[in-house]
Amino acid sequence: MALQQQMTQPSKLVGQLGQDYATQLTGLTSLPLDTSKFAPTVAGQDPLQTQAASLAASGVGGYAPYLSQAAAYGTQAGTTMGGVSPHITGAAGLTGTGAGTGAGSIASYMSPYQSQVIDATLSEFDKQAAIREQAISDAALGVGGYGGGRHGVAQAEYQTQSDKNRALLQAQMLQSGFGQGAQFRQQDYTNLLGLAGAKSGLAQGELGLGSYQKGLAQLAPQLAGGDIGTLSQIGDIQQQQAQREKDAQAQANQMMAMEPYQRLGTYGQGIGQLAGMMGGTTSTMMPDPTALQTALGWTSVLGGIMNPNLGRTV
Repeated sequence: MALQQQMTQPSKLVGQLGQDYATQLTGLTSLPLDTSKFAPTVAGQDPLQTQAASLAASGVGGYAPYLSQAAAYGTQAGTTMGGVSPHITGAAGLTGTGAGTGAGSIASYMSPYQSQVIDATLSEFDKQAAIREQAISDAALGVGGYGGGRHGVAQAEYQTQSDKNRALLQAQMLQSGFGQGAQFRQQDYTNLLGLAGAKSGLAQGELGLGSYQKGLAQLAPQLAGGDIGTLSQIGDIQQQQAQREKDAQAQANQMMAMEPYQRLGTYGQGIGQLAGMMGGTTSTMMPDPTALQTALGWTSVLGGIMNPNLGRTV
């Protein structure tokens, strides 16, 4: 029995295209592929983010100077308030009647030269009174009435009036000195209260400045935080945009690098589809029969010739 071998060969055109595909595939895959052009990259920090970070770093503890100044104002206010008490105490010592001669009395505010002035004034008054009294005697002597009743009455009236005038003058001078002392004492009292009020007001103002500084200490971080948040937000948006641009560029580079492989793959798919459409040639290979096969074949042929009914069905 003869053995048969069948082989399906592609068409000549498909074979040529396949050879071309193999050549291109070998050449393309032998070239190194630079993947650095589409390797993942990270966008750097945006300048606004850098500014925000710098502001955040420099702003740490930025409130400390305000707190230090607030503490200084608080200490200064305490010192100022300490100066109020002596004035209050001094003013309290002047709230009485001012009697006596001790510290804070009206007498302590009177001029130390008052007694000398009074003595000098009364001495001059006595001198003038003696002169006027002598004038009365001289007048009485001129009319011959010296030592008489009328002279005595005139001299007595004058002496009485002079004594009244002298007492009135002395009282007026004493009253004037007392009034001035009382006025000075009252003015001192008013001044002490005014100084106490002024120092108290100054202390309150210093405390107010301290509170203001504390407010600034609280406000400074809030304002800085707002700036930092705004800069960070805008910086994040710009950084995200830069990252998208880098990703898009990397994707474009990858598409450019893989385009020859995709094109060659499409080429190969087309060849496969073309081979299926065009089919191929089938060839049968029959090897030479052996001696036994030849003998058996001739026997079959001869048997058919000699017995024509062989193989028929009755």
